[in-house]
Amino acid sequence: MSRYPAAVLRRTAPFLSGGIALLLAGAIIQSPESSFAASLQGLKLWWTLVFPALMPFLMLSEMLNASGFVHAAGVLMEPLIRPLFRLPGSAGWALALGMTSGFPGGAHSAALLHKQERLSGEEAGRLASLAHFASPVTILIVIGSAMLHSPAIGYGLLAIHWLAGLAAGITLSRRAPRRDTAPAAAPTPPQPVSAAAGQGSPQRRSSLTRRAMAAAAEARARDGRGFGRLLGDSVASAVQNLMLAGGCIIAFAVAAHIAGRLLPQLPGSLRAGLLEVHLGAQALVSAGGALPGGITGPLGLALLSALLGWGGLCSQLLALAALKPAGVKFLSFAGGRLLHGLYAFLLALAFYRPLMAMRQAALPAFGPAYLPAADGGETMAVWSFTPELLLAFLALLCGLIACSGAALIISRRYLRSR
Repeated sequence: MSRYPAAVLRRTAPFLSGGIALLLAGAIIQSPESSFAASLQGLKLWWTLVFPALMPFLMLSEMLNASGFVHAAGVLMEPLIRPLFRLPGSAGWALALGMTSGFPGGAHSAALLHKQERLSGEEAGRLASLAHFASPVTILIVIGSAMLHSPAIGYGLLAIHWLAGLAAGITLSRRAPRRDTAPAAAPTPPQPVSAAAGQGSPQRRSSLTRRAMAAAAEARARDGRGFGRLLGDSVASAVQNLMLAGGCIIAFAVAAHIAGRLLPQLPGSLRAGLLEVHLGAQALVSAGGALPGGITGPLGLALLSALLGWGGLCSQLLALAALKPAGVKFLSFAGGRLLHGLYAFLLALAFYRPLMAMRQAALPAFGPAYLPAADGGETMAVWSFTPELLLAFLALLCGLIACSGAALIISRRYLRSR
């Protein structure tokens, strides 16, 4: 009996999607000018924000995977990522990438690790949900500086967004089975020193570095592509994925406009926020005057934080499209997004007073000089933030490796004391 609703949903899904497509087509025909304006809004959003923010990271992910760097970093991060999230150490790479590049960068990294048979389908789904973060460019520049006119609030929202995502990932991992060994495809050369004889010794500690180097060499030999071909494949793959993202964003921008005409009784921020996070944030900030305390009040910032945690159906479908070979289900992925949004809502309420206290302590890196024009006539120079984002990604990666080393040392001392 438990399989009956799923079977009915599977059989009716083609008719439901076809009906939605016909509804959208009819609404566009009925009001072509406004639908065209909405599609231009989605196109501008993709071209000025999503494309430049994601392009370098998608290329970097493809190239470093082929070079073996991801595999080496996975070995180094195994002592932290395995007990914390019950995922292989290479998941730390996707986590750092998702936190700095934004969605769906983390999902593409998870799909790539699944293709290399380093993750199971269930692990790929959990990793994609864990690494599903809004871009720092969106939170710091678009929301913090341009919409709220407070870079300090942008930094606070970004910290809450990251903490809530990690908390949701840890919560979901408690339901996952423990796996004390890496997947069979992961390179695990034999250790020269036994666990009983080498705990805490310098020789045992150095074996982690040797295993990381061996993993990188094996992955590089298995890939075998030259630099020229690898660069071309990376550009082609990144552009293909970004074209899919652009089509989805434009379609959801039109869908949000049509939903506003068909369901005028629903708040505009709710309609747009369910579908697309950028449009939802803009609608919520515009309607902030109706909230107690305005958009910068406790409820306003909590709702904005929850909206960022949810991410919108557009980003979720993009992630699921990348994870199609892994067989990830929509309901399980959306459940992770809801949990992220709930944690973000509660953390924003809990840290509201400290956030307001640091409101005037804005860092100059993303100040008013980077604000877009009020009429939207000028595009933001997102490309200029690529070095800062790459440095943030490198810092997160080094931080995860350092925490992994600390976790390994603490565990060895604990075992030695026993």
